[in-house]
Amino acid sequence: MKKDGKILGNKKESVNQILPHVHKWAWDLYKIGKNNNWNPEEIPMNVDIANWRNGKITDDEKLVIKRTLGFFAGSESLVGNNLVSLFKHITDPECRQYMSRQIWEECLHNDTIVYICDSLNLDIDEVYQAYASVPAIKAKDEFLMNVTKNLNIEVDVSTVEGVREILKAAFLFWIICEGTFFFSGFAMLLAMKQKIPGIGEQTEYTLRDESGHIKYGTMLINEIKKQNPGAWTPEFEEELTGYLKEAAKLEIQYAHDVLPRGILGLKAESFISYIHYIGNRRLEGVDMKFRFPEAENPFDFLSETQDLKKMKNFFESKVQSYQSSGALDDDF
Repeated sequence: MKKDGKILGNKKESVNQILPHVHKWAWDLYKIGKNNNWNPEEIPMNVDIANWRNGKITDDEKLVIKRTLGFFAGSESLVGNNLVSLFKHITDPECRQYMSRQIWEECLHNDTIVYICDSLNLDIDEVYQAYASVPAIKAKDEFLMNVTKNLNIEVDVSTVEGVREILKAAFLFWIICEGTFFFSGFAMLLAMKQKIPGIGEQTEYTLRDESGHIKYGTMLINEIKKQNPGAWTPEFEEELTGYLKEAAKLEIQYAHDVLPRGILGLKAESFISYIHYIGNRRLEGVDMKFRFPEAENPFDFLSETQDLKKMKNFFESKVQSYQSSGALDDDF
């Protein structure tokens, strides 16, 4: 059977024929993900536990940790559910291969939350019910679900409307949720890495995974746009831009709720510029016109490019049976 190279299809039960490669970029990202295997249980939590118990972590810092875990607990599940919904419409074999790997990584990220909660003996209801009990987290989760609710009904990707539903879901979850919402949480946790080295190390691994997810989502959107030019109109781009603007407002409110007094010099006001900076990076990736003005990264310790370069040393120190040097190249 000759591969047609189409990303989307209505023939959901087709055989996944990888060769010959048509979308090798998806296969290459799958290989990078496969070579970045890790397990949360191999990361020691003894310093985190001691600092949590002996008062070295303040109440404000504990709130940040619990709220961040609470958002991740709900959103990682939403991302996983979205992948399952999209899987039946994205029928290209190489793209499916990567998405299967990402589904595993979402399970792994949920595993880290369980491991951290068990290690610190956290109140499970406080963490896992945050999506319902914390207004700023509830608002973000409901925003994601409301925009993509049509994926739960039958979508015909042979129509312009069906293609737009797929693009909308891809944009909401790869560009906004994983690409924007997650990064304020990464910034908060990594700011405390000296106090919580175990959580910090798991966050670095997760950030590495998420960078691959964002790169895949960005390239997927661009390929779907190329194959379905009639679906991406100025009006549709304006609609997606509106979603990102709304997401930025929700994320800035979340930062104010989680950082009412600030921690370690990290203040909620700094996240206005940071979220706009991240948003501009994502918009640039999918060639959208809008840019937030005066957006820059105020966190020297969390420059995306610098972080990933530093993390190469972090990954090179990993047990070689889990990590090959060829998987370390990452310019995203």
